[in-house]
Amino acid sequence: MMNKRNQREKSMINVVDSLRQHCADEHHWTLFSGANVHTPYLADVRQKHERKLCASLEDAITRSGLRDGMTISFHHGFREGDKVINTVVDALARLGLKNITLASSSLMTCNTPLIEHIRNGVIRKIYTSGMRGPLAEAISNGLMKEPVQIHSHGGRVKLIESGEITIDVAFLGVPCSDEYGNANGTAGQSRCGSLGYAMVDAQYARHVVLLTEEIVPFPNLPASILQTQVDSIVQVTEVGDPAKISVGAARVTSNPRELMIARMAADVIEHSGYFNNGFSLQTGSGAASTACTRFLEARMQRQDIVASFALGGITGSLVDLHEKGLIKTLLDTQSFDNSAASSLAKNPRHVEISTSVYANPAAKAACCDQLDIVILSALEIDLDFNVNVITGSDGVMRGASGGHCDVAAAANLTIVVAPLIRSRIPTVVRHVTTCVTPGESIDVLVTDHGIAVNPARPEVYQRLLAAGLPLMSIETLHQRTLEICDEPKPIKFEDRIVGVIRYRDGSVIDVVRQVKQP
Repeated sequence: MMNKRNQREKSMINVVDSLRQHCADEHHWTLFSGANVHTPYLADVRQKHERKLCASLEDAITRSGLRDGMTISFHHGFREGDKVINTVVDALARLGLKNITLASSSLMTCNTPLIEHIRNGVIRKIYTSGMRGPLAEAISNGLMKEPVQIHSHGGRVKLIESGEITIDVAFLGVPCSDEYGNANGTAGQSRCGSLGYAMVDAQYARHVVLLTEEIVPFPNLPASILQTQVDSIVQVTEVGDPAKISVGAARVTSNPRELMIARMAADVIEHSGYFNNGFSLQTGSGAASTACTRFLEARMQRQDIVASFALGGITGSLVDLHEKGLIKTLLDTQSFDNSAASSLAKNPRHVEISTSVYANPAAKAACCDQLDIVILSALEIDLDFNVNVITGSDGVMRGASGGHCDVAAAANLTIVVAPLIRSRIPTVVRHVTTCVTPGESIDVLVTDHGIAVNPARPEVYQRLLAAGLPLMSIETLHQRTLEICDEPKPIKFEDRIVGVIRYRDGSVIDVVRQVKQP
């Protein structure tokens, strides 16, 4: 009797198993075969906690599956203090990797060692928002076989989302991370503040490697980069020097001429018609544009005006206005100094945002679309108000597109601040050497010799005229440069293209040609 019952039960089990298998086969499902078949690390306590930790950078690179011809990415949150890019590319060279595409949010003077790796074939192609120093000079003189692709911050996200930039492995330097990869830039010895650039790479890369100085207890919150995005973690001695963030374009000025321009820019803002309670602003990079923040404070207090938000690169000056109640919210893509990094950690209305949220033209909405006023810098501006922020008077790349064309296109009032002449080199020219931001996006030019308003904005001109500001046409400003110094001789270029300037929508707005040797 018992044998028959056992046989019936066994038969029933077989029938059920058969039905399960049939159902799985019919729907292409996988049958259950054990609790940890697909998560074997859960059966090992050590593996459960430490499976992402790598013994070395080379180990992390090997785990990533990086091969010749693939694309790697970096962020430049540490600016001139970055220690990650050179370290990683050195390791790639030691491993014998070749023909790599480097897609960094920007490159700095500190990245000069890349020259050797380009010559040796480790790096074949570059996407970046800009470059400076010997690397930029070498590329401008024909170092690379393929032209560098120069994009804006918002445009970079669009290129990634479109698939033109496909990030195989993102190497992201962070001050601290826990063992699962929850990371931020507001804690640790080398805090850099916002990881707005890195957030995009972490979202879209096939494989994400974190380089960090400190492994902290889980959970490391708030997390700019999430554990669900991170594949590998390697602890290194240094990821960056935060003391070098506020140099170059992000420096604070005490130069009297730059301060005079900043004061005039504040006058323009005050009388523009957009200086109202709840207005929004971005001050951009460049000494005069960031200094303008100082001169807005007294005007805001006098007229009882509170800004709704400040956007983009956040400085200590903007933090000061925020903590005094003059700016309600700071939307931070990059922290330009230690004051900004500290504020991001402690002030609840100082909020970190990615470059996609900041200025992605393909996004369903970008914060820059809400901007009232933006203050930007320029290397050159021409009679049609086109702006060059990439090439110097010698035709060599020495700047960055950054968010220039992104916010210029979106803001209600775009102000460019620049000295009329730099070391006997005119800023106002007949035609810019390289067009990064089209003149249709520029409304006002403020120089130390006067203010020019784009004829397309007659209402702004009338408001500034009524305020008694020193207005003149851009043609008059150009003529004044010719009275002070001779018109520069045309730069001689080869036919070969060494850089392609991509507008924020991905279209080609200009090219940079190789500088002709004397």
